[in-house]
Amino acid sequence: MSMRSEVRNAEQEVGAAPAAPTQAPLPSHAITYILATADAAIILIASLSACFAYHWLTDTPIPDLSAYFALGLAASFLHIVRLSGHGYYDLESAAKPSVEFLEINFSWLATALMLAFFAFLFKVGTSFSRGAFLLFLATAPAGLLAGRKFAKYVLEDAVTRGVIGRRDLVLLGTPQELEALEPRDLLVLFGAAEVHRVALSPAPDHEGQKAGDLKAIATAAKFMQEHEVSEVLLVIPWNSRERLEHLRQQMKVFPVSVRLLPDRQIRSLSDYAPSAQQRVVSLEIQRAPLSGVERAVKRMMDVVIGLAALILLSPIIALTAVAIKLDGKGPVFFFQNRKGFNGRHFVMYKFRTMTVLENGDTVTQATRNDPRVTRIGAYLRSASIDELPQLVNVLRGDMSLVGPRPHAIAHDNQFERLLQDYAFRHHVKPGMTGWAQVNGLRGATPSLELISRRVEMDLWYINNWSLWLDIQIIMKTFFEVLRKRNAF
Repeated sequence: MSMRSEVRNAEQEVGAAPAAPTQAPLPSHAITYILATADAAIILIASLSACFAYHWLTDTPIPDLSAYFALGLAASFLHIVRLSGHGYYDLESAAKPSVEFLEINFSWLATALMLAFFAFLFKVGTSFSRGAFLLFLATAPAGLLAGRKFAKYVLEDAVTRGVIGRRDLVLLGTPQELEALEPRDLLVLFGAAEVHRVALSPAPDHEGQKAGDLKAIATAAKFMQEHEVSEVLLVIPWNSRERLEHLRQQMKVFPVSVRLLPDRQIRSLSDYAPSAQQRVVSLEIQRAPLSGVERAVKRMMDVVIGLAALILLSPIIALTAVAIKLDGKGPVFFFQNRKGFNGRHFVMYKFRTMTVLENGDTVTQATRNDPRVTRIGAYLRSASIDELPQLVNVLRGDMSLVGPRPHAIAHDNQFERLLQDYAFRHHVKPGMTGWAQVNGLRGATPSLELISRRVEMDLWYINNWSLWLDIQIIMKTFFEVLRKRNAF
């Protein structure tokens, strides 16, 4: 039995994962936007206040405030963009007790220089009073430092009372190491008073420990499927080399970053005073397949191209629906359960091309000249028109335009038992087309050799993803459909 099968069987033995704590009213990722908005408000108020104060002190008429409002917005944008690149607005950095005095002042100095440069370049300096401008540049950093100090005080109180919670990571560790993580440790490491914990096996013997760890990993996997988890943090004694390697191998199925945290002995050597730029003192033992930015770029392409394709192809979709209805009895659409990103189940849409609607534990793959295929269905399958309803899956976020093709769950379960690396296909969203399909591996997979080759190409795509690669695959798909290789 493969290790993946052991994990799956362990999950069945564990049953439902322990009930997760009640979702916090304010998710941790919202803190980034709140802190950035607060800084923007401080800068904007400083710009307008400097104008009022200077002209009041000099007893001169107050000018049009629109120029100072624009100045505040421009300064806010420059300052926030620069600090965002260093993780300044992340909860982990914001929750640290010390105020980032140097970071704030250096960023504001760079902002001031940029503002002066643009004022000179576009010759807008005459719109501002030099005195008001200098007063703005002098008072804004004081407001930013005071605002940051107040934000840290509020955040510390909020995370202590559980007003802010983190559901985007899982903490997996031995009972002794988890117990040793005090609220202060969690606050410094994660910017939260509590995170979702999963305890590894406390068994002293090797076999019992191994079996218990598999159950814990299955519990963590279930939680990850139900929440938007972006990271797994592992905390075990660093001298447990064999156990660490076993856990690392099992966690390869997780489509997220996995980090090893310092254990109790190593933490005792640290005073928890990392710099503001250092997110967590840890070792990354597994990188996420795609970064957050890469996922956002891929999703943007899916929405733009998917929506355009759905609109442009709507006449063909409508005519196909009518043709299927006229061809005989039965529904127009065929719905089948599939596995998506991180193994989550979703319903995939297709035009019905067969006389059967298999969606259970047994699903028979189509073969050449299959008698189950209807008259109109044969044409739809050869031209891949039956796949067009999946554009709705793409817009819903269940699928991507490009990715490993999803299989029926019955086939997924079978292939996972036969191929150890098969589960890696779920590290990204499944696609309407993929690298395997444009390289001749379209259609049914009647042999283990064929599915092995498809998995090999799917894993190559995941490890080598780029936006340009997706564009190439989409263009090649058009010519592949015209060739009609393995289309039946």
